Amino acid sequence: MFQQVEAKAQCWRAVAIFDDRDEALLFLGRSSTQVRAGYVEAFLDLLDDEERAHIKTISMQRWHGAPDAGRWIHHSNLKVPAPKVAKSA
Repeated sequence: MFQQVEAKAQCWRAVAIFDDRDEALLFLGRSSTQVRAGYVEAFLDLLDDEERAHIKTISMQRWHGAPDAGRWIHHSNLKVPAPKVAKSA
């Protein structure tokens, strides 16, 4: 017997859009709040300085449709984090 726990499963993601290559998945979460809270850390951990320099935007998208027959829908653009500035001693 199959039991569906949620009325409609949701999945959200943050995707880095580059100016010179394919897009890259940064963060995947069950809510837009989770994605907003986690994408900055993922941005800093996953991408090097050269990759960060080529990012045009970060797109927050949500899955629309059935798990096996849907598509990603653009929801909004997220702020591209500023590079960390090293403190000089």
